[in-house]
Amino acid sequence: MPEPTENQHLRRLGRVFARAPIYFITTCVADRRALLANAAAATILIEEWRTALSRHQWAVGRYVIMPDHVHFFCRPQPQAVRLSSFMRAWKSWSAKSVLRALGRPAPLWQPEFFDHVLRSEPSYLEKWEYVRQNPVRAGLTREVGEWPWQGFIHDLDWCE
Repeated sequence: MPEPTENQHLRRLGRVFARAPIYFITTCVADRRALLANAAAATILIEEWRTALSRHQWAVGRYVIMPDHVHFFCRPQPQAVRLSSFMRAWKSWSAKSVLRALGRPAPLWQPEFFDHVLRSEPSYLEKWEYVRQNPVRAGLTREVGEWPWQGFIHDLDWCE
């Protein structure tokens, strides 16, 4: 049997088998420019998340829009496109609209995104607590509820 490579344990899974997985997504603005925490950008991002269900069969749950990145939770529906296709389309449409609204040059997003499959309700709740505390940790607000660029689109109840 061959020796495992040093980072073999870090390889991404080819497929995840879960009945209705919830994904935790983070994607950042190119060069970490602070372009997102404003009414124009937030309105566009939220509208793109709202249409994700009808366009791509992805339900978007809770989200937090930070100045230079976003966190959100999403779940594929039975006829959903692949996560990579959904994210490519979402980033493309949102980038065009946000850059036009702000009068900024491309690119908006970094090429990659971070995704994590949540495997239990405690994991989901832990990630949400981390995300909702993000504006406080960043010194943008003193209280969690003060941050205006957070909310949810669809209820993604945990199901076993």
